[in-house]
Amino acid sequence: MKNQGELFDYSLKQNLARTAPLAARMRPSSLDGFIGQKKTVGQGTALRNAIKNDMAGSIILWGPPGCGKTTLARIIARESKAKFYPISAVASGVADLRKIVAEAKELRATSSIKTILFIDEIHRFNKAQQDAILPFVENGLITLIGATTENPSFEVNNALLSRCRVYVMEPLSQEEMTLTIKRAIENREKGLAAYNPIIDKEAEDFLISTARGDARIALNALEYAVLSTTPNADGVRYVTIETMREALAYRTSDYDKKGENHYDIISAFIKSMRNSDPNAASYWLARMLEGGEDPLFIARRMIIFASEDIGLADPNALPLAVNIFQGVHSIGMPEGRILLAHGACYLALAKKNNSAYMALEAAVKDVKEGKLFPPPKHLRNAPTQLMKEQGYGLGYKYAHNYENGITDMQCLPDQLKDKVYFKSGKL
Repeated sequence: MKNQGELFDYSLKQNLARTAPLAARMRPSSLDGFIGQKKTVGQGTALRNAIKNDMAGSIILWGPPGCGKTTLARIIARESKAKFYPISAVASGVADLRKIVAEAKELRATSSIKTILFIDEIHRFNKAQQDAILPFVENGLITLIGATTENPSFEVNNALLSRCRVYVMEPLSQEEMTLTIKRAIENREKGLAAYNPIIDKEAEDFLISTARGDARIALNALEYAVLSTTPNADGVRYVTIETMREALAYRTSDYDKKGENHYDIISAFIKSMRNSDPNAASYWLARMLEGGEDPLFIARRMIIFASEDIGLADPNALPLAVNIFQGVHSIGMPEGRILLAHGACYLALAKKNNSAYMALEAAVKDVKEGKLFPPPKHLRNAPTQLMKEQGYGLGYKYAHNYENGITDMQCLPDQLKDKVYFKSGKL
């Protein structure tokens, strides 16, 4: 028989289940109902077998929002019949962790039930918080499941990371998103079937493309669209693309100016220009601008690119990039984006030559390896009589006095006189 506290908790869960957003209501409770992530938990995968055999251990699920990280964590806890503690790294601290550890110890002392600690957004845990749970993950008192949208190798302490397996999760494919939406529309108990919805094909395609593999975004937008549609005389709610656009009006760029996404997209932008692809360069530029990236950051990277990748092949590229930076700084946005577009396409189409940069890198390598030799005496200045007597400046050839302004004079140290750093390539 349930006590008063248990009855209250049960009633709260029931009420939340009825009023929860569609994405929460439609969350599957078993691997058989789980959509997506076939590489991670599909039939025959190591993790799926480990879950079935209650041997999953501590893991970190790394993937974009709405790909099923939380759902999979709950399924693992359900399969193992473990006590499940879900917390958010944003709202929880060391005191919360200590309380969970104490309860886990008591539970382990009185039964064989495991404790699974699920930390959403684990990348937001600081070092002290991660250190607080490390010993208990190590000794097996707690099985940790962390969920993160950021690269855990950057955000999770090495000590904790080494005790977890990392599984990479991907956005849902178009087919998987279609199946997710179909289930929600046809489910009468937890889904939307009771509202008799019919989703226009154009509206569904727009929903899938805009949600970009995020099932949570898709389901909650779908629910809004259905509920905001007035039923016709037959009680059918026919959802049009106009309604779906309104439901997804808040869905803007997923660009994160401070996260890994920031580095991934600027990398794609640079590499597209390096590959002389103005189409891709324009796309990645648009992603950054629409995501709110600092336009001067983009312009600075274009200056670096102009010198590093174009270099001697097009001497106009570097001053053009500098002028674009100055122009963006002077006029600001939104007009500054036109200058950036001009620069991105010019740099992408320009001939490429990194010989100057590679020459410096090769010379730096020798310097770092200790090849620190003095200049030949004929290249040294001789401001005093003693220096002249030592042979400083003796034999120096003034290049301007020779045809084509070039002499056969040796300018490298004797030990490196035949070294070739600069390889011109295609100029």
